[in-house]
Parts: sequence; C-alpha cells; structure tokens
Amino acid sequence: MDVKSILAKMSIEEKIDLCCGADFWHSVAFEKYGLPAITVADGPHGLRFQYGESDMLGIHNSVPATCFPTAAATGCSWDIDLLKEIGSAIAEEAQTNGVDAILGPGLNIKRSPLCGRNFEYFSEDPYLTGQLGAAFVLGIQENGVSACLKHFAANSQEYKRFSSNGHVDERTLREIYLSGFEKAVDLGKPSMIMSAYDKINGIYCSDNKWLLTDVLRDEWGFDGIVVTDWGGMHSRVAGFKSGCDWSMPGGGTTHLQRSALKAYQLGELSEHEINKCAKRMVNRILLATANRQCSKEFDKDAHYQMALKAATESAVLLKNDSILPLSVDSVAVIGYMAKNPRYQGSGSSHINPTKLTSLCDAVPDWFYAEGCDQLGNTNEYLLEQAKEAARKSKICVVVAGLPESYESEGFDRNDMKMPNGHIRMIDIVANVNPNTVVVLLCGSPVETPWIDKVKAVIYMGLPGQAGGEAIFDLLTGKANPSGKLPETWPLHYEDAPCAEYYGSPHRDAQYREGIYVGYRYYETATVPVRFPFGYGLSYTRFEYSDLYIEGMNVHVTIKNCGKVDGAEIAQLYVTPPKPGIHRPDKELRGFCKVFLKSGESKEVTFILNERSFAVWEDGWKVQKGKYEIKIASSVRDARLSQIIEINGIEVPVSHWQDGSWYASPKDYPPKEDFEKMLGHLVHAPEPLRKGNFTDENTIAEMAEYSFFVRIVKNAMIKAISKDNGGKPDYNNPTFRMTYASSVDAALFNLAISSCGAMPVNVAYGILEIANGHFFNGIRLLVKKDR
Repeated sequence: MDVKSILAKMSIEEKIDLCCGADFWHSVAFEKYGLPAITVADGPHGLRFQYGESDMLGIHNSVPATCFPTAAATGCSWDIDLLKEIGSAIAEEAQTNGVDAILGPGLNIKRSPLCGRNFEYFSEDPYLTGQLGAAFVLGIQENGVSACLKHFAANSQEYKRFSSNGHVDERTLREIYLSGFEKAVDLGKPSMIMSAYDKINGIYCSDNKWLLTDVLRDEWGFDGIVVTDWGGMHSRVAGFKSGCDWSMPGGGTTHLQRSALKAYQLGELSEHEINKCAKRMVNRILLATANRQCSKEFDKDAHYQMALKAATESAVLLKNDSILPLSVDSVAVIGYMAKNPRYQGSGSSHINPTKLTSLCDAVPDWFYAEGCDQLGNTNEYLLEQAKEAARKSKICVVVAGLPESYESEGFDRNDMKMPNGHIRMIDIVANVNPNTVVVLLCGSPVETPWIDKVKAVIYMGLPGQAGGEAIFDLLTGKANPSGKLPETWPLHYEDAPCAEYYGSPHRDAQYREGIYVGYRYYETATVPVRFPFGYGLSYTRFEYSDLYIEGMNVHVTIKNCGKVDGAEIAQLYVTPPKPGIHRPDKELRGFCKVFLKSGESKEVTFILNERSFAVWEDGWKVQKGKYEIKIASSVRDARLSQIIEINGIEVPVSHWQDGSWYASPKDYPPKEDFEKMLGHLVHAPEPLRKGNFTDENTIAEMAEYSFFVRIVKNAMIKAISKDNGGKPDYNNPTFRMTYASSVDAALFNLAISSCGAMPVNVAYGILEIANGHFFNGIRLLVKKDR
C-alpha cells in the first residue's frame, strides 16, 4: 500500500499511536498496514545499540561497535571526505544490527568551553559545523540508514537542559545557532531532525511551530520527520500543531496519546494536523523498510583502520620546539591515561569498542609511570615514580587532559582547569626533564599554565579506539599532524564573553553576547587567546601565493616548502565594510584541506555566494560596500588578502546599536544592552517555594521543601545506583548523567522518558504533595490513570 491508502485505513487513535514510540528504541508497528517497527540507535561517533534494553541504565551494555573519534576530534580534521567515510562505516554497522536510523550528528554550537557535551559537537562556527555535518549525513544515508541532526536548536548548556529557557534575538539564532543546521539540511538532506529539550524565548522546541514548520520546513524545505529528544515532548497537542512528528521514547506514555485524542474530540486538534505528522511517519517507515539490507558482519579490522585514520588526521599539533617527530628510543610515557586512555565521551554516545589501543599498547618497550590516578589525583609516591622515569629517559611523553568525570552529557564543567594532579605531574616531569611532550586527551579546551615548561603539545581530543596507535604514529613521524582547532582556546575561562552568566546557577540561558561567539568575539574585541580558531602546526611548512578573484570564485596557490609530505587547511575569512550594522571582524566563509607532497604546489578554489556576505535583518540582506577577502592558515594568520566591491543595499542600523556593547564588544555585555537588542526585559525565573512548583520543576528541587519528596528522591538515587550497591558515586559520569536525567529532570520529562517507571499519575501526585496538597496528591498516587 502507498502512504495515502494506508492513512485512509488508519483510525485517529492509530495515527496518534503511530506518532508515539513503542519503547525506548522502536516505533509502533502496524503490520496489518505493512508498517513494521523502525529501530533507532545512538551514533554520533559510533553505534550504541542495545539489544533488549529499554532504558538508559544499561548505557554500557551495547553491542560491540567501532568507536570513532568524537566530533571534538573530527571537527579538527576540517575534512569533508573523512566525515563522509566515518558516516558510511557507522551506517554499515547499523545495517549489520538491523538499525534503521542513527541519532546524530550533533550540530550545536560550542558557545561556552564549559558545556559538558561539547565533545559531541564540531565547532564554535556554524559554517564549519554545517559542512562537516552534511558530509556525515551523506555518508550515513548513502548506505541506506537515516541520519538525525540534533539537537534543534540552541541547546547550548546541560544544566537544567529539560526546562531551560533561552533568551535570544532572531539575528543571533539565524546567523549562529540555526545556520549550521540549515547548511546540513541543504547539502545533506537528512531524513530526521531531533528537537531539543530547551525553550527558545519561552516556547519548548517540541511545541515551536515557528522553528519546526515555518523555518525548518517552509523556508529550508526539510521533508523528513522531527523526533523529540528522549522525553522531550512537552505537549503532544502542541507537538502535532508545531510539526513535531514522533514522541520518544514510548512505553508507559499513554497520557500523551490520551491528551491528543481528547483535544481532537473537543475540536482543539484537527485531523489535518494529526494527518500531516502521521503521513511523514508512514513515509519514513516505508522508506526505511525499503532501504534495509541483508544482515552481514562488518569488517572490524577495516573499520579499526578507519578509526586510526580519523584519529591521526584529526590531531592538532599545538606546540613544537624542534622536538617532534621523536628521533630517539629512550622515551618515558607518563600518566594514567597512557595505559587507560580517555578516548570517548560519557553519556548516551558511550560505545562498547571492538578493540582498544592505548599508547602503552602501541609502545610496550617505552618506560611507563602512572603519575596520577583515574580521577586525576596524584600523591608523592606516584610523582616520585614519574620523576624517576623522567630522569632515566631522554624524552618524556606525558598523557594528560580531563578524566571522564569532568565532562559528560547531563552536566557542565565547573571551570576550564585540568585536574590539579595532572598539572603537578606535568610540572614535576618538565622540571626534571626539559624534553617533555604533552599529549592532551579531552573533549574541550583546557587552561594550560604549564605550557612554557614543555617542548611540544599534541591535542588528540577524544580520539576513539585507535587513539593510542595514532599518538605513536604522530610522535614518531609516521604521520604528520594536519588538524586545526575548530574552536578558540581562551587563556582563561573568564575571557569568554558568556562566562559571567553561563550555566549553573543560571537555569535560563541568556545569549547576551549575541553573534559574538568564539572567534567572532575574540577577534573583534582583540582579546589575547592561548590558541586561535583554525590554528594547528605541522612537521612541514606551507606558502600561499597568487591570490586572484573571478566573480565569486577565489583562487590561491599553496606550496609545501618542507621536507615531508603533509596537509594544509586553508581558510577564507570575510571582513565586512564599516560603518554599518554591527558585525564580527572576521567570519569563516570557506575552507579547503589539501594534501601536498614535499615541494608540491596546488591551486585551490573557494566558491562564495550571496550568503557569504549576508546578515539577518528581517531576512537575509547583503550590505553594499568593500569587503576584504582573507586567505589564512588560522583566523590570526592571514597570508593573503584582497578587497572586493559587493553590490547590495543599505542595511538599516537599529537605533539601540550606537554606544552599545555590540558596537564595540569588550568584556561582558551588560544586561541592559541585551534587553535593548531583544526589545523586552528579561525576568528571572520564579523563586522555588512550596505552592509554586510546576511540572517543569524536578524531584531534586522539590525535595528541598518536602519531606515526602525527599523520600522519593532517596529511593530514586538508590535505584540508579544499583550497580554500585545502591550508593551514589558522584565521580561516576554515568551516575551523574542518570541523576540529571531522572532526579533532576523536569517532571513532565520524567513521566515520558522513564518508560512507565514513573507513571504520570505518580509524577503529578508528587507535584501536588510538594505544593502542600497532600490528600490531592495521595488520590493521584493511587489512581491508575490520569
């Protein structure tokens, strides 16, 4: 049957059921209509698929799969072909396991270095994000599996992510937080998009018709399905009206279906609105069924080699005082993570690798000292061992960074600092042996107070299961580092423009810095940084020459002037005319990664278009005037430039711009200027107090005001600590994420994502009791349905 005939046979109740999940990973099957269940799995950097699991508590119990480097690493590759290859390999493993859709890639912008989920995202720049995301999508979908962009949109903090309200102006949304998604939709044609948990200007993303229909579908032409983040359907009725097609997970969530059916019966929800979502669901299920391939084993060795290639090409050489590549065998490897590597992130993307290679596995003959423990702590005994190894060796390689307890889905980092034990370990080794190299394993920038004491630094990000072998190849010159940073590394966290108001204790996100995110701020405000956007060294050197522009095509010649083969990432930035509407000093508008043998030259071409020069001002508009085109090795290393004249219009300047922070950004933007840009005041959330709680509040919040809720909280903590004898372990990122997704999740989210573990009547009974309505709460608790 075709889509139209299937819909004609389905009842309203069946259509509503179709738009809610069956369990944690599957859609509802309607075999009588030829609609089998479709299966989804996590997969931003590898397949996380659970047979027989129905919740997040079995997060580590997934099928063996290739763990590729996370997006924090592959973003450093700036390599479209590489991302497409990774997507293709993950899709092959999905087909092997009968998975129809991969929940990834993540395209959220790295607004702050502290976001706990930054390791899943590519960049602070939307153009780079969109290009890499589109390539990943193409690789997945060319192999018959659906890709799902996430988290749409403005999901920039983990703190209170289930109910945070993002205050943001439309220009900032369009130019920064939506632009990467737009590019990936245009170039990659993804089959699915996941709505984010948060609110944008007071409206939950799942309820947001402007976001999901007006922009995503009507403007961008997206024709796939929108699925909620797990437990992220705020209102099933508003979801139908907004164009949010599929509420996940299912199981124990019949209150969503009941609410939609009741609204339909009362005339508040039309059959036409339900049909639009159901039609997209039927179409996607039929396409997924048609694309299924015969199950076959994937080549684990070939995929390991792919992971090795990805880790190698994503590494960034941050410093090299003529010590790398290593030319001696007397090397000491120091650090817990040299033997037990931090190779992936924590949370829903955690992969069970088919094989894992540490640096110690790759070089078993080098001296080894632990130096610190799993949590990043050290003591005099461990430090003395490290000093002894450093004395015996000509060169020391210290592996450090961030333990897994420092960054994860579910919580944000407290600061940009590395563990004190790692810093002490580096300091002591470097004091004993000046020929010290540091290898950093972390999913986001860190402060580096020790950097002047060491000879070289390689940033590996979170490099996946083959990271240890990649590190050895890079240290010894078998591979030439070619990665460049897709995000700025500030000297100190306080240098970030959002540092004063980002994350805890600020439940709501205020995007006060506007369009000045990452290098857009640091370059415009001329703030010193540790490492600029687009920065990365090589074992060779490259020269740029012969810049010429023909229409919208920019040509430049790049030559490898060194003695070894290598790859260069050339970047094109546009500097706008002044005066006029406030804009960043530079914006990335093109890049090209080119491999050159020693002595080889190649001409590369960047293709610009109107959007390369446009700003959002009630639509995309191009300001007429003179623009400077800069060809650069990093945002602070322009090699060639040329002025071009662009025909356009006079873009009006808002009355509030003159004299505001945005006209000349420096330090932290005042709230008053932000409110002028928004056009309204920003009010703080209502203070917590008994009688004032809603279903947006959490068990953790209400427990502070209710003895009964404290009992519930303690029972929940015991349940999610079952793998640790019922005792909470706040150093365990999986426990912390699970805590944030249950005890500290909004009640409406908990009633959905728990798959029936907390029935909706229980959730709202607890809410009534927390608000002081004890007997009303008890009546709800004992009621079977609500």
